[in-house]
Amino acid sequence: MCSFSLSSFCFSRIISLSFRHMQDLRCIVFVERVVTSIVLESLLSTINQMPGWIVKHIAGNRPMFHNQSRNKQTEIVDAFKGGKVHIIVTTQVLEEGLNVPGCHLVIRFDPPTTGRSFIQSRGRARMPNSDYVLLVRRGDAEAHSKTLKFLASGQIMREASLKLASTMCQPLEDTLLQEEYYRVESTGATVTMNSSVQLIYFFCSKLPSDEYFKPLPRFIIDKELRTCTLYLPNSSPVQAVNTEGEVSALKKAVCLKACRELHAVGALTDYLLPEFGFPCEEEPDIVVEKYQHEQPEYFPEEFVYNWLYFSRLGIYYCYKISVEGCLKTTYCPNDILLAVKCDLGPDFVSTSLKLFGEQDNASVAMKYVGNIHLNQEQVVMARRFQTSILSLLINKDHSEVINAVKYSHEMQVSTGIVYLLLPLVCGKVDWCSMKFSTSQVYDASNKDIRHCHSCKQVDLLQTKDGPLCRCMLQNSIVCTPHNSKFYAVNGFLDLNSKSLLHLRDGRALTYINYFDTRHGLSLTHENQPLLAARNPVEVRNFLQKRHYKNKKESRTSHGVELPPELCRLVMSPVSNNTLYSFSVIPSVMYRIQCLLLSARLKDQLGPTMQQFAIPALKILEAVTTKECQEEFSQESLETLGDSFLKYVATQHLYGKYKLQHEGTLTKMKKNLISNAALCQLACSNNLVGYIQGEEFNPKGWIIPGLGYDMCGNSKISFLSSNDMHILRKMSVRSKRIADTVEALIGAYLGAAGEQAAFVFLKSLGLDIEFHSNIPLERKIVLKSEKFINVRSLEMILGYEFKDTSLLVEALTHGSYQTAGATACYQRLEFLGDAVLDHLFTIYFYNQYPECTPELLTDLRSASVNNNCYAHAAAKAGLNKHILHSSLQLHGRMAYYFENFKQPFTGPSHGWEAGIGLPKVLGDVIESLAGAIYLDSKYDKEVVWKSMKQLLEPLATPETVERDPVKLLQEFCARRSYSSSYTKAHKDGVSSVVVEVQVEGTTYSATETGPDKIVAKKLAAKSLLNNLKAIVP
Repeated sequence: MCSFSLSSFCFSRIISLSFRHMQDLRCIVFVERVVTSIVLESLLSTINQMPGWIVKHIAGNRPMFHNQSRNKQTEIVDAFKGGKVHIIVTTQVLEEGLNVPGCHLVIRFDPPTTGRSFIQSRGRARMPNSDYVLLVRRGDAEAHSKTLKFLASGQIMREASLKLASTMCQPLEDTLLQEEYYRVESTGATVTMNSSVQLIYFFCSKLPSDEYFKPLPRFIIDKELRTCTLYLPNSSPVQAVNTEGEVSALKKAVCLKACRELHAVGALTDYLLPEFGFPCEEEPDIVVEKYQHEQPEYFPEEFVYNWLYFSRLGIYYCYKISVEGCLKTTYCPNDILLAVKCDLGPDFVSTSLKLFGEQDNASVAMKYVGNIHLNQEQVVMARRFQTSILSLLINKDHSEVINAVKYSHEMQVSTGIVYLLLPLVCGKVDWCSMKFSTSQVYDASNKDIRHCHSCKQVDLLQTKDGPLCRCMLQNSIVCTPHNSKFYAVNGFLDLNSKSLLHLRDGRALTYINYFDTRHGLSLTHENQPLLAARNPVEVRNFLQKRHYKNKKESRTSHGVELPPELCRLVMSPVSNNTLYSFSVIPSVMYRIQCLLLSARLKDQLGPTMQQFAIPALKILEAVTTKECQEEFSQESLETLGDSFLKYVATQHLYGKYKLQHEGTLTKMKKNLISNAALCQLACSNNLVGYIQGEEFNPKGWIIPGLGYDMCGNSKISFLSSNDMHILRKMSVRSKRIADTVEALIGAYLGAAGEQAAFVFLKSLGLDIEFHSNIPLERKIVLKSEKFINVRSLEMILGYEFKDTSLLVEALTHGSYQTAGATACYQRLEFLGDAVLDHLFTIYFYNQYPECTPELLTDLRSASVNNNCYAHAAAKAGLNKHILHSSLQLHGRMAYYFENFKQPFTGPSHGWEAGIGLPKVLGDVIESLAGAIYLDSKYDKEVVWKSMKQLLEPLATPETVERDPVKLLQEFCARRSYSSSYTKAHKDGVSSVVVEVQVEGTTYSATETGPDKIVAKKLAAKSLLNNLKAIVP
């Protein structure tokens, strides 16, 4: 102990005095024992002279000490390389392999025991002019002598290296002439008799395995016959290899032969490595090249033209827009006639859409009513009217509206958004209102005309711009310059400026006094009647489905009384019914624009897709994201399309790669239909611009005839590469693009069937085959009854097999290596998993068409998971029929069936069903589904009939149990609580602690389970129940 104290003192002096000036110190201290590394770390951390250096220790695992995980050691080394840790105290574990170019100092606290240890530790000092320090006790002659020998050995090695540098290397073939080898000419990769055994073991280690089975090769050597048979695991494409020869080399010889055969069938690559160690050449990893988040947003060509040419067309296609029902009961909306340059197509002969208000909803019917003849003067008049009325409804700023009206008098030649919106009265275009409301009579600079020519008796009222005929203020839009607001005038009141105004605080003032005290305005025409006015109807996003809170209505929502002398006439005559109709026009026209794009998307997919009748509204649903907050979104169709895509890809890969095992097939499927791959397909087919990714903002809607929106955006550009018009750029994530592709698959599947969905995939360029003849080249089982009770299993499944070897394979676990048996169930599991997932998704989608996307996801999640399948297998007694040779699997199944009998009598759906049951049981359900699918010649209905009776009762909207983790998250989000999870795993048991902060108080729950996922759900459920009882 005294020796250690002296060494520690010298060591600390060296560190603190000789190197304390170095701010970016990197030092490695080598010790012999683990306990020394722990003590030195503690010692160095307490030395005050060390300028903020961080000290950590790394040591090998020892039973008496707290073991460091490999991840922890890697974390310390990475911190050392990055300069966050300055000193590492370590045993010999870091003598080799650690390369830190900035390492200044290496110290041997304990002397090296061998020359190799000396050279390796000295090599860690990589920085030029670095220091290597050895601590040797004074008077220890033996240690001193050994150190001198170590120093001399460095020179000896240097001289030997220089001598060998001049010696030419012999070609590789020369060294292989002494033994047999196999070489791949294209790459030069070589395996010899000696290395072939390790390669076979390495190949087996990469085959699929589970906690009950680790794939290993088996050798049967007959010394008398001098033969050897190598049996590879059932998941290997090569099952058995035979050879003969000298007994001492039989094992190597059979492994070398097996390497040849594995390479021949593609299980080993041309680099003689397991094929699944690299991406498959035929199904490569997809990387989206030059993907940009900024993508174009398309605009329908039917609404793009220039006004000069449009005004000269003469004949226009007309669609009547009728609001049925009313979002505000005080209004009776007028119809509007949409006049466009061309036929909008069959989707618009008759269609409808919903509008959502604060208190009630309405619907809009759109119907084609034929052609109309308009002259250029009428087009100009209609354009001015719609520009004026829409600009004042959308933008309440007086100056902006005036600019818009002035702009509408110009006839642009440049490309813009062009169509007419004509008000109808009793089924006829209201030209009279449009003519007078857009006349220059209301221009403040025009002093000649101040009354309506149709009036028999002129009754003038004084306004802000002078005297105006009384009838011109009836059903008009006026502006009050003192507060820059617009009002809709309904008529006149039996009140004047001397009448009393009753305020909310109980006071009563004359209108003269009110405007004087409130606005500093003097009213001089005291006997003029007051105008009955109110704010124009608000333009909102009526497509947005949301819950509105009861808002306190302002005085202007009921009505206001305005002295005419404070008002400036803007438009007349314009009724409240017309104003209301035009207030919903931005939402209606936005929906029509989106439907036009959806119809264009159908045409863009090519003539092969025209054979399938699918409504444009269904396409629109597929491209509308949840962020739009409309009555529909792509989520349900995405779920449907995702299941079909996986089903098709799985079937394609299963049939095409009949020698590949489940692990390889799974990787290939991920590559084939990954989000990156789908995003690439969408980009290459110009689909991104159709995505509706943001909620509609009326202020961002461009008024036809105005040329720009209220945010100043105006440019409509043309993209020649795909013959599309672009409104603006939008930001879209690659996953959202992939989700849209899946939703489009779901749209075609739901509306036109599997063939339509498959043709859509082919039209995008996805190279897959569907319902091709899956080859059934099988390893023949001479007598299935030798392995399983066929009749009993067929009774359980409700299906009679034509090829019973499929049934044997579906029940064969990887650990079952009995001679004569078939392959293990993993390939069938791969196929059956996708088939079952698709069947359940189709069932819930069709069974509950009105369910929300969230409920559809919950139903699917509650039914399609391994725990539910395992529970169903246990209920049916399938555990008795599984072929396996694993004592661990047998013991685990026996334990659960002896101790947990009651749960196996209930429903199999829900996250709690089957908790803790071996995964093998769930895998068997999937493999049986795959076996029936193949044996029935891909008849999904047969599979569903068999699996449904095993899995019943199925989940319903009333019985589905939602994920408690998600429920707790939603509970906390509504109340702005924070939650956290802490996970641990010890002795095969996982535990999770969940904590929620509630107004400074921490509530927690701790639960254990067979894995972390189950433990997390149990903990969340427990805490959620507690919180519901405590928090209102």
